[in-house]
Amino acid sequence: MALPVRPSSVLALTFSAALVSAAAFTAPLAAQSAGQSAPAVAPTLTLAEVRALVEAHLIVSAIHDSSDNKAAQQKNKTKEAQLELQHKKREMITEALATKGMADSVFSKRRFMVSSNATLRSQFDSILSVVTGAPLPGVMAAAPLAPGAVAASSLPPGLVGTHLGHVVSSFMDTPDKSGFLPMALVEAKIAAQHAAFAARTPDNLQSMQTHAGHVIHAIDPTQAPSGPGKGFGMKRAAGGIAQHVELAAKEPTASANVKTHATHIATAARSAMTRADQAIALARQIQAATTAAAAAALLAQLVSICDQFIAGSDNDADGRIGWGDGEGGLQQAQSHIGLLLAGEKKP
Repeated sequence: MALPVRPSSVLALTFSAALVSAAAFTAPLAAQSAGQSAPAVAPTLTLAEVRALVEAHLIVSAIHDSSDNKAAQQKNKTKEAQLELQHKKREMITEALATKGMADSVFSKRRFMVSSNATLRSQFDSILSVVTGAPLPGVMAAAPLAPGAVAASSLPPGLVGTHLGHVVSSFMDTPDKSGFLPMALVEAKIAAQHAAFAARTPDNLQSMQTHAGHVIHAIDPTQAPSGPGKGFGMKRAAGGIAQHVELAAKEPTASANVKTHATHIATAARSAMTRADQAIALARQIQAATTAAAAAALLAQLVSICDQFIAGSDNDADGRIGWGDGEGGLQQAQSHIGLLLAGEKKP
């Protein structure tokens, strides 16, 4: 029977069974012969550290769930309420991690290590399975990199690379563990696809309204819980891009190159978020339309805005789409991530 995960008593459980299960993945190194130097090994986590990460993950997940539910409530739809909820969520997470003796930066780094290391992931899943009663995931071959993803080996060292890895490589909370940028690109394409589907049936009100709901789901599933999207949402993923690239820029070891391009990337990602709100408002109007003609009149705008999620928009008609002045989209964010990473390569 699955154990409840929210009460603090659950997190104080003995993890002996989990450690036994995880031990199969962590056979100790053989003792080195006298005079032999030990081979260099990549940084890893002890079982105690993985266990602590599981405990912290459960607490943080509960905070995210509670905060996201509040953010989806109609009374909290104002900008001020959303900012207050985000601030409160950040405070709660920081305080919760502090009770586990873990700083935010350490939590982020260890999450990335687990998400990008098959052995650590097996340990994490094994312990999590014992605590929650959830089935232990099967072992799967590594999937090819998602569109827009960057191999972890191409990232800068330290916490700068950890935060950038959350953007371009892997993040534990996305449905397929991809980074925020690949997830944003996938969800944006689904939204644009279903806006185009709606435009194909301008005489069918029900069809247009169905696809308008699908557009909303791909953008923000908290506002439309069912649909063809991945269940994460383009808007949330774009927000993750902006947040984590700015965290990378705030690290003491961040170079001038990282700081410069982080501004460009975050600005372009937030422009995509602004368009997300515009698209949702249009889709809501389509859903509320009482005639096919009224709904069809809004579709050209919806299709255009959804296409701009990725491509951006030449707002000043100068023949190019930049990262700033509200022009940028996910494509511009991706381009500047490429420039950032190229600038970090050693000559």
